[in-house]
Amino acid sequence: MSVSADVVGRTYPSIAPYQVGREKIREFAAAVKATDPAHHRVDAARTAGYADLVAPPTFAIVVSQRADAALVNDPEAGIDFSRVVHADQRFTHHRPIVAGDELTAAVTVDAVRPLGGGAMVTSRVEITTVDGEKVATTVSSLLVRGEEQ
Repeated sequence: MSVSADVVGRTYPSIAPYQVGREKIREFAAAVKATDPAHHRVDAARTAGYADLVAPPTFAIVVSQRADAALVNDPEAGIDFSRVVHADQRFTHHRPIVAGDELTAAVTVDAVRPLGGGAMVTSRVEITTVDGEKVATTVSSLLVRGEEQ
């Protein structure tokens, strides 16, 4: 099955709220080797002006990928995840993510472009607090290889 251009413009329902915890921030910071004390110690984060531990900028991917799953798992989209190569990821931060945030996110398909025997799928995830405050926007491009590739 090939990727369907019919999903362009579709926004999928928002994910269930994701509670940002201190340990998740610490674990992510350790995994990406982010050593700023504000990612690991509450006192350092507060001294730096944050209400609690601040997440490294790429932590937004944790929430973003939960939203992206709606598109990838939609049979109408025709995406065979075993044939996906992650081509690009961009983040626009509207404010830092901190421990205690309760975030939600929704993915919108911006483009499906035929490419060789496959397609390039560009999607955008808007991450907000449950109260609607904009936190981050992520833009992702997935190359879905054709079956003959």
